[in-house]
Amino acid sequence: MNTKTKIQKFGGVLTNMVLPNIGAFIAWGFITALFIPTGWLPNERLNEMVSPMLTYVLPLLVAYTGGEMFGGKRGAVLAVVSTLGCIAGSDVTMFLGAMILGPVSGWLIKRADAALEGKVPAGFEMVVNNFSIGIIGLAMAILSYYFFGPAITGVTNALQNCIQFFVDRSLLPLLSLFNEPAKVLFINNAISQGIYSPLGLQDAVANGTGSSLYFMTDSNPGPGLGLLLAYFFFSKRKAAKKSAPTAAIIHFFGGIHEMYFPYVFMKPIMIVPMILGGMGGIITAQLFQAALIAQPSPGSVFAVLALTPKGKFAANILWIAVGTLITFVTAAFIFKVTEKDEIDDEGDTALAEAKKQVQKAKHGVVADAPKTLQDLKKEEIHLIVFACDAGMGSSAMADTVIKKKLKAEGLSVEVRHSNLEAIPAEADLVICHTNLKDRAHKNAPDKAILPVSSYLDAPEYEELIAFLKG
Repeated sequence: MNTKTKIQKFGGVLTNMVLPNIGAFIAWGFITALFIPTGWLPNERLNEMVSPMLTYVLPLLVAYTGGEMFGGKRGAVLAVVSTLGCIAGSDVTMFLGAMILGPVSGWLIKRADAALEGKVPAGFEMVVNNFSIGIIGLAMAILSYYFFGPAITGVTNALQNCIQFFVDRSLLPLLSLFNEPAKVLFINNAISQGIYSPLGLQDAVANGTGSSLYFMTDSNPGPGLGLLLAYFFFSKRKAAKKSAPTAAIIHFFGGIHEMYFPYVFMKPIMIVPMILGGMGGIITAQLFQAALIAQPSPGSVFAVLALTPKGKFAANILWIAVGTLITFVTAAFIFKVTEKDEIDDEGDTALAEAKKQVQKAKHGVVADAPKTLQDLKKEEIHLIVFACDAGMGSSAMADTVIKKKLKAEGLSVEVRHSNLEAIPAEADLVICHTNLKDRAHKNAPDKAILPVSSYLDAPEYEELIAFLKG
């Protein structure tokens, strides 16, 4: 497994712990924005919910989800007990502890159950099951209180000090040099949910406003919009130019930032406008003191406006507008300089790579290459699963696209969407983005995989329809 795949897998774990609980995070953000002393509707009694939710409810939800991912319901219960010890032994918000102890607790209970399997006398199963969680939970809670809590406090403070270093020296925009390339490598959720969201929550409480600039560090929908608009107005690539408006609408209003990733792959130098747009947006946010009350997820303009605190609407809109304008102008200049004639999109990096990998697999060039669509018979395909990093954004959208295409052709095949770590065992064909194919194959090595170059109007969809029609 190469470094990029490892980071993507790690990001997938973080994402799948946090995203199912995003509604609770947003609820906390609304309660904070409304009822703190500087909120829209200050209320001393209702304001008492803010601190307990941040300290206990949100970290324990994340821990529960992580424990369930790795150890089912028993892992989830153990994760809550373990994380509570961490919370009690620390004076910082324990999201990092929850993200570590959740999976660890799930793994531990799974190993313990495997070790006890076949060794429990008949009739004592329930007693052993309950006491195993109790005993391991006691040990983990004590260990978390005395070790994990203080250790994670130190790590959190060090991370905050590192980012504060950039803030104090007005260098926060330089984080875009890391944020933007990481996004298009599908590590965006790991950064957003694993780093900036916890820091934003802590900063929102520390500064007393219930809002933070950290929530805006990597969530600006403006640069992606600027890139897609530049493709529409200035690109000579026929297919890309045609699909860019639809991608822009889904990206900007739907909040699915993955929509613009293939457009960067088509022309890698476009990472430069994205970085400059991100930097410009952060500089604008700093100058005009922009802020959000929670991490926008999905990162749509509607989510941004809904999470904007009182008095910050003009600053937040300007943050988006500047990011859009800088990326658009820079990308337009690159198109003018580098593209003189119309380009056949068959030469696009993403499309070419997808086809090359499929051909390699078909001819046995890669020893452990996944099965392809051509390895199946149309009668064998009863369930198609579209998988993405979180299983809630791009895969859900593509799920809808495929269903419409199948219905239009009168084809009756079940379609679902899933995250890469939980591809259903009954799936007959897994569809994912080209850059996620290796992870899909690792998580479902016995499944046929159809990599696609784009989430909208991918040529592979037509190939699938033709195959199913025989």
